[in-house]
Amino acid sequence: MSETALPKDDVQPVIDAPVDAPPPAAEPRRGNGLAILALLLGAAGVAVGGWGVWQVRHLQANTQNQLSQVQALSDQAQTLKLNEQRLTERLGQLPGADELADRQRLVTQLQGDQQRLNQRLETVLGASRKDWRLAEAEHLLRLASLRLSALQDVTSAQALVQGADEILREQNDPGSFAAREQVAKTLVALRSTAQPDRTGLFLRLGALRDQVVGLTELAPEYKDRGDSLLGLTSDGDGASRWAQWWDQISRYIRIDFNADKNVRPLLAGQSLSQVRLALSLSLEQAQWAALNGQTPVYTQALAEARDVLTGNFNPDNPQSKIMLEQVAELSKQPVTVNTPDLAGTLSAVQAYLERRNVNAEDSVKPFAKPAASTAQEATP
Repeated sequence: MSETALPKDDVQPVIDAPVDAPPPAAEPRRGNGLAILALLLGAAGVAVGGWGVWQVRHLQANTQNQLSQVQALSDQAQTLKLNEQRLTERLGQLPGADELADRQRLVTQLQGDQQRLNQRLETVLGASRKDWRLAEAEHLLRLASLRLSALQDVTSAQALVQGADEILREQNDPGSFAAREQVAKTLVALRSTAQPDRTGLFLRLGALRDQVVGLTELAPEYKDRGDSLLGLTSDGDGASRWAQWWDQISRYIRIDFNADKNVRPLLAGQSLSQVRLALSLSLEQAQWAALNGQTPVYTQALAEARDVLTGNFNPDNPQSKIMLEQVAELSKQPVTVNTPDLAGTLSAVQAYLERRNVNAEDSVKPFAKPAASTAQEATP
């Protein structure tokens, strides 16, 4: 208000002039703006409220996680505390420094003893393998000697002695020189000895036995070929009776103009079977002698077979002649050989084994004393 007021009388009346009416749409626009502003403010408030709620929930979740972590840490701390108590109890049970030093010394001594025992064990096992191989070589020589003495099998004996020589070579021991020398001499002797073909002799004698059955024609027998006097005379003639009589007599009497040939009488059926059986048995006995290397039996059996052939069969017969030649040829074949003696070789190998065993016993004695002293120290 102004300090100077005009007098009422001086106030002039205002002339009511015509005023233009505002547009009718001005008030609704102002009302819509306020409504929009109110809505915006409401939305902002709702957003701020939602964000606040989300922050509260997030804080609650973080708080819950932190509580669980704190609980886990508490459990871990409790577990660590229990482990610490156990470790403390164990540490309390451990021996002192002096006792630990004594135990460390015993452990070191035990390790040294164990190393020595391992070395000795390896030595013993290696020696045992070598001893087994040498025992195998001795056994091979024994088998070779047995094959030579019992069967005269030179081939098998040579293979066995060769195996024994390979075993001695594997040892690489200078002490085995004498034994290997004897083995080498035996090998040379065996290689220079011829092995008789006993199997071949057995088969050839068996083939001769099969041919015994074919020896049927023991002597030339008269056979009527139509040349008798019966065909030259007629019935009623006086000479016909003579021809009939001669035909009958010719069956029992035979005139041979070749007197220089050996002629044997014709045997009966039973005697022929007996002769065949005797000849077959002689050949079978010769087969057995050939397989077993029995020279006297072999020679005697073939001599008996030759006597049976010459005494009961015609030597001019082709079958008996061929068989007689084969028997004579087989009788010259050797069935035994002079085999070398393996006694010297076996004795040399046995002497080498004895020397080796003595050396092994001497090497064991130094290891026995430390073991005994260790046992005495461990007793207190």
